[in-house]
Amino acid sequence: LHPLPLQTWPDSVNQVNKMALLAWVKETGVDLVQINGQRRYGGPPPGWVGDPPPTGSEVFIGKLPQDVYENTLIPLFQSVGKLYEFRLMMTFSGLNRGFAYAKYSNRRSARMAVTALNNFEVQKGCCILVCKSTEKCELSVDGLATSLSQRHLEFLLQEAAEGILSITLYPSPYQKRAQLAVLKYSSHHAAAMAKKSLMEGNMRISEEQLRVEWLKPDLKQKLRCSEEKPSTTWVLCGKSPGSPGQAHVPLRAVPGKALELLDALCRKRCLGTPLFFTKCVQANPDGWRRFWCQVEIPGYPLPLSGFTWVRQDVSGASGHNKAKDMLAVQMLRILGES
Repeated sequence: LHPLPLQTWPDSVNQVNKMALLAWVKETGVDLVQINGQRRYGGPPPGWVGDPPPTGSEVFIGKLPQDVYENTLIPLFQSVGKLYEFRLMMTFSGLNRGFAYAKYSNRRSARMAVTALNNFEVQKGCCILVCKSTEKCELSVDGLATSLSQRHLEFLLQEAAEGILSITLYPSPYQKRAQLAVLKYSSHHAAAMAKKSLMEGNMRISEEQLRVEWLKPDLKQKLRCSEEKPSTTWVLCGKSPGSPGQAHVPLRAVPGKALELLDALCRKRCLGTPLFFTKCVQANPDGWRRFWCQVEIPGYPLPLSGFTWVRQDVSGASGHNKAKDMLAVQMLRILGES
């Protein structure tokens, strides 16, 4: 992170607008920070109290003239609602890349921005595009070696970028003897930073060229319809206090016993009662159901969460209870109990 580095721009590039932006920053005291090819205001802005805005509060801004900057854009987009964050994509020469993102404090302001500012003439003859941001949070990474374990991939991704929620490996539908990973992140920004790192080769994951893309709807549907059950993923919500690969261990549970064992272990170690949260997020016609699960233990520093597949059997056992049981097995492993 570093403050607005306008002094590093070539003097010959857009001098008039550069000086206007410098004067505006000095007059208003607005703090602009440049990182990874984008310049950001807020996220959160000064005086912000509470949680970040909900999904659906961000708009995409396109067709920007390359010599237009925050001194014009931020007041314009603030005119329709309170900004939580504004991100302008930048080139190394000091011009913008023609697009930006504005995140508002609520969804209503984002809708107003689209209504009021789409096709707004920001310069004579230059009308901008303003539309709802898709805020994509899922990536597909194709071309991974079949020898790459999920445990090792998880470790590499957690070390390189924040916000990873789940990792699911599939046989690649496009390449022989390769794997495809679906990565889910906590926010669009986190996913975008991971995508940038992967595409620029900052992470040595594979000797081959990786194909890194936003997860496309048709691929997502194709993977959902796959006959082979995908693998289970668990991710500690933060940096693990233990060894790097500790958060993923093959599951060999005794059905129905792990919940009781985890509860007994937590009582024995005075960690408090484990709290489970589960939600069915997908049901396949062949009986497989995908659950998001999380367990929080008051005396343990990090919750464990992730996705798992369970199959409805003839006994009618609750899929929620099965998912909890599998998560309990994983938590027992992390706590050092076989």
